[in-house]
Amino acid sequence: MACKQRPQQSKQAICSEQFLNPPISTTYHNADGRISMNQTTKIINQAKQEGRKALLETESKTICAEYGITVNKFNLATNEKEAVEQAEKIGYPIVLKIVSPDILHKSDAGGVKVNLKTAADVEAAYKTILENAKKYKADAKIVGVIVQEMAPQGTEVIVGAVKDPQFGQTVMFGLGGIFVELLKDVNFRVAPLAITDAKEMITQLKAFPLLNGYRGSKPADIEALAEILCNVSKLILDYPEISELDLNPVMAYPQGTKTVDARIILE
Repeated sequence: MACKQRPQQSKQAICSEQFLNPPISTTYHNADGRISMNQTTKIINQAKQEGRKALLETESKTICAEYGITVNKFNLATNEKEAVEQAEKIGYPIVLKIVSPDILHKSDAGGVKVNLKTAADVEAAYKTILENAKKYKADAKIVGVIVQEMAPQGTEVIVGAVKDPQFGQTVMFGLGGIFVELLKDVNFRVAPLAITDAKEMITQLKAFPLLNGYRGSKPADIEALAEILCNVSKLILDYPEISELDLNPVMAYPQGTKTVDARIILE
């Protein structure tokens, strides 16, 4: 995770025992009493059994959705026909990305194709992605290709989490692009977060005016961004085996958000 700085300890209670955005499936309690999510527990356990630390993007996005974090529409395809069928259901334009536990840097492998507008585009992109993946790493295990909605452009932000050796589970927020890469304009807070903590993380950024209606543009949905931060806080506390989480980018709109890419790393 980029640009690490000393987190501030939250003095507030956790946002809520309930999710600020309702999860997509029911919860149950582990033997130790902590709340577990059906899909999240299954995904993490399977990754552990397979000896994987990095979850697949499809797995990471499923966990996000279950924790009330809005993601763009997506599905997994294992052949060209399925890719076209999923694209038709989701609606064009479409993005395709390789899904492989052996290829973490998809763009470097030529494993990403964007702005696909027709079935023919999807078919051709699917073939190209698989060919590129084999050239990049001949023995890579290919799970399939993620077919996902191409989210409308919004204000790009980054939400992250890291298990700090001193402070424990810590949440990060910043604007995307040069603001995180060059200006290091990010804020950290130690989980659990209260809604007030989450809003402070957002409003205390140097670049906050860009989220708040800069030069006549519509303000981003600060409430929705704060909800993401709170739900990420709950996720990493429920599953302390998560050592790193990156939602990058998250598109912020005047109403709502969409997480375009998600990455979760286990200990």
